[in-house]
Amino acid sequence: MLNKKLVNMILIGMFAALMAVGAYIKIPTPYVPITFQLFFAVFAGLLLKPFSALLSQLIYMLIGLIGIPVFSAGGGFSYVFHPTFGYIIGFCVTAFIISVLIARVKEITLTNLVVIGVIGYGATYVIGNLYFYMIMNLVVRKPMGLLSVFSFMLAFMIKDLILIIIAAMAASSIIPILRRSGYLSI
Repeated sequence: MLNKKLVNMILIGMFAALMAVGAYIKIPTPYVPITFQLFFAVFAGLLLKPFSALLSQLIYMLIGLIGIPVFSAGGGFSYVFHPTFGYIIGFCVTAFIISVLIARVKEITLTNLVVIGVIGYGATYVIGNLYFYMIMNLVVRKPMGLLSVFSFMLAFMIKDLILIIIAAMAASSIIPILRRSGYLSI
């Protein structure tokens, strides 16, 4: 039987890799492609302990910032000036918040998982939309009002809400298995 630390390291690496995969499962649109990254960030938060969930997302972000093209539009440090980089920061916060909240829930129910997923989802979109607004206005110099950014992102937010429900449904089956096997103590 594998020890818990090894399994944890494997899961951290797997979720970092899934973030890169999620970036490349995309439908291109102006400025913000439709991807599956938030799904994997939420899933990491639902299945990993807080530090591990955060670490999986930070590893993904750092791999992209050193120049490996794992982001939806490439990689490299200059990506911090890309309008969508705020969502990548948001993924880190989302995974951490969700994991912290899951650890405090006594009973794992689909409703609890969806509510917690939506809270994390909110963090990604608040951080990402504010960053998008800032970059569009200060760097790209295509003025957009903050309300316009939220309106522009509405279709993405609806898609991600549906994916959160799917992630919660899957996690509601996986979490009890991980608990019984001893790899998850939440």
